[in-house]
Amino acid sequence: MSTIKPYLRLSGLEPLIVRPETNFVNVGERTNVTGSKKFARLIRDGQYEEALSVARQQVENGAQIIDINMDDAMLEGVEAMTTFLNMVQAEPDIAKIPIMIDSSKFEIIEAGLKCVQGKCIVNSISMKEGEAKFIEQAFICKSYGAAIIVMAFDEVGQADTKKRKVEICHRAYKILTEQVGYAPQEIIFDPNIFAIATGIEEHSNYAVDFIEATKEIKELMPLTKVSGGVSNVSFSFRGNDHVREAIHSVFLYYAVKAGMDMGIVNAGQLVVYDEIEPQLKQLCEDVILNRNNDNNEATEALISFAETVKAKGKETVRDEKWREEPVEKRMAHALVNGITDYIDADTEEARLKYPKPLDVIEGPLMDGMNIVGDLFGAGKMFLPQVVKSARVMKKAVAVLTPFIEQEKLDRQNAHLAAGTVNEETSGAAKILLATVKGDVHDIGKNIVGVVLGCNGYDIIDLGVMVATDKILETAIKEKVDIIGLSGLITPSLDEMVHVAHEMKRRGMNLPLMIGGATTSRMHTAVKIAQQYDEGVIHVLDASRSVTVAGSLLSKEQKPDFLSGIKKEYEKLREDFGNKKSIKQYLSFADAQKNGAKINWDNYTPVTPAFTGTKIFKEYDLKEITEYIDWQPFFIAWEM
Repeated sequence: MSTIKPYLRLSGLEPLIVRPETNFVNVGERTNVTGSKKFARLIRDGQYEEALSVARQQVENGAQIIDINMDDAMLEGVEAMTTFLNMVQAEPDIAKIPIMIDSSKFEIIEAGLKCVQGKCIVNSISMKEGEAKFIEQAFICKSYGAAIIVMAFDEVGQADTKKRKVEICHRAYKILTEQVGYAPQEIIFDPNIFAIATGIEEHSNYAVDFIEATKEIKELMPLTKVSGGVSNVSFSFRGNDHVREAIHSVFLYYAVKAGMDMGIVNAGQLVVYDEIEPQLKQLCEDVILNRNNDNNEATEALISFAETVKAKGKETVRDEKWREEPVEKRMAHALVNGITDYIDADTEEARLKYPKPLDVIEGPLMDGMNIVGDLFGAGKMFLPQVVKSARVMKKAVAVLTPFIEQEKLDRQNAHLAAGTVNEETSGAAKILLATVKGDVHDIGKNIVGVVLGCNGYDIIDLGVMVATDKILETAIKEKVDIIGLSGLITPSLDEMVHVAHEMKRRGMNLPLMIGGATTSRMHTAVKIAQQYDEGVIHVLDASRSVTVAGSLLSKEQKPDFLSGIKKEYEKLREDFGNKKSIKQYLSFADAQKNGAKINWDNYTPVTPAFTGTKIFKEYDLKEITEYIDWQPFFIAWEM
């Protein structure tokens, strides 16, 4: 009697068996509100029928599983997931493949499990809230018959090294197999794919750590599977699809060789590894494998290549004409392009031109950083370039700092000599920055810290995964002037709401700045600002943080600034409420009454020039040929 082999068996209306000889399993990523602007817009507008076309396209493009995610702060996640999955089940051409229910909120996952037929995958559960919660959620998933993805995330935080990835996955494996009763082949590990080529040295080995951890996990727990969100690895190059697609293919080439079984990808945008142009392939390999990358050389080389792609392949020639521009334009050019060669001399020239050193920071330097912020927001600059811009800013401020300090000292001495009171604070204004609990991403926060620090603020950086109590207790203890919260993933938004609520409950009166990739003015207005009355401001990017902080700390500007923000947020809340309100449609009979009224009694039809068929004879074919559009003919015959 033959035994059932221990393969991962999934199904929609049709089975999907992942055997040892099965190639990499593509999980379609476009039905994800956090990853597809089109899909997010359709879901927010309630256009579920059109949203189904996105899922259908993923299946047609070769997705073997579709990942469905409704983690948007402005959505009712449970309702959206339930509605969409119920509609998917009624579409056999979509429902034929297995579903991956993707959410950071378990109530949304459970709502999805109640809708899906066949055997699906839950993405994901983790030990970030401890073993007890992990076991509870695993039992629920098992009761629905679902396979599970386990993220390498424990009580300490997300695993970012090979050692931590393997340790957390092995710990979860023992719990699931020994205490919950999961079959090893139904456990899928996500050892965390993080962005590389960020310009931050600590991130350079992220891809290598994932690849090596994957190999060790498959050796230690051979029946389990390994998955991951592939697009994360190329996040630094958002806006440049050509480079991103190459990075994905090169990364998968090495990750699949190491044992990666499946991944969330855009099934229609994977290029063949062997067809990537040799120069780009080499650059991608150097960055992914962290080769030739001392002092970020490999990263810089890939950025330079990305710029040539952006310029449609035109050869980039070093043009020094910008050096002939006025100093303000030269400084802006240096910031946008990350050029440090001349910034010391240009800053000194600007210092001599402006009345005060601080005017140089608040004038040409911040003007340049505002341009950087606009370009990054529009996807026209990459993250490593923004980091380089911040370094140029830091270098310029270092030139000005001694003069700013000397001015302060001169003013203090003048007050002492005159016997008057110096109204300036004895120290710089303090700003506390933290990435909220549940989120380990700190790139944006670090950039904000650099920019604010360059502008004379005393920065207290609490790091990542910071609990609400620690944020608020530190703020009180250190007597900070502003609290800044950062977050990159959707659960961060709920935590920010909690922080604001706690600030109000404790009777605090500090302004609260909100920033991060998933944050928005709308969410801040609708969800966060209503929890706290002392000023909640969404900051679009790092370059804007200085202007906002300055307005909040100015006794003259603060009342008008907060009043303007309050009015703006009230309008956003009103717009959001109107958008959610149910449209009142006319009855069919009333709609008919509004039809066009045409009096046909006095209408006289136009008499045509001829009736029947008109035959054209004896025309020169050469003359007629010039008027024929041959394109449809060529298309029909595939010529």
